Amino acid sequence: MTAGLAATAMLVALTSLIVGVDATAALADPGGSVGYLAAESVQQVVERIRAWLVGILIAVATLFLTIGGLRYIAADGDPGEVEKAKSALRSAALGYGLALLAPLFVTIVGQWVA
Repeated sequence: MTAGLAATAMLVALTSLIVGVDATAALADPGGSVGYLAAESVQQVVERIRAWLVGILIAVATLFLTIGGLRYIAADGDPGEVEKAKSALRSAALGYGLALLAPLFVTIVGQWVA
């Protein structure tokens, strides 16, 4: 039980680090101009949508991972609560999977639009 909690804490910390680095890179002002939020091309808009989508999916998946871990710890052997915790952990896994596939989805939609 303690190893599972440690693994969950490590995964949450790693995800927070990845999201934090991605958010910092996305908000950086490369040109030094005030209008850095204005898109210069459709490709740039698609890339920004992808970055936001991945960030949101990772944040929600991390929330479900945390809820699932806490429910599992608090279940104290109750089969109904353990099943709810497993369901939340499956939702977290699905969210992380979608975050990994988000660039592919955005690329496909970008090809339809362009």
